[in-house]
Amino acid sequence: MRVVSGIFALFLALSAHAQGTVELLLFGGEGHKTFLGCLNCSRYDSGSVCNRYGDQGSKYSSDSIWNKYGDFGSRYSDQSPWNKYASDPPAVVDRDGNFYGYMTANRNNPKRTRIKVLIALTDASDEVVEDPDAAADIFCDR
Repeated sequence: MRVVSGIFALFLALSAHAQGTVELLLFGGEGHKTFLGCLNCSRYDSGSVCNRYGDQGSKYSSDSIWNKYGDFGSRYSDQSPWNKYASDPPAVVDRDGNFYGYMTANRNNPKRTRIKVLIALTDASDEVVEDPDAAADIFCDR
């Protein structure tokens, strides 16, 4: 995996900082009704994108951003955060429904999230799709 150490150092610093703050949830699919996981919950949380044994953190689950063959993890799917041309990427919200933008590698999306760690992660989309296990391990600090 081609890893730019500065980007992944940023992942570690920001994801560690994000622990204990408002829970950021990811929703995708038609009408953004499919729960794709909590982005900054503990890796032991059953709904965390960092729980490799949960539906949202498993590289085999259809509802996981780490499944490079699924709608939400493929570089070709319009519903994936890793597609640089996606027009229907996952939405980042909190439990109160506050919208934090779309998690997308599409830099031209005017509603792309401004959360730095998610921008850094989606900017590394080629590396993420190439080796989602390594990307998840770094993002999740595991």
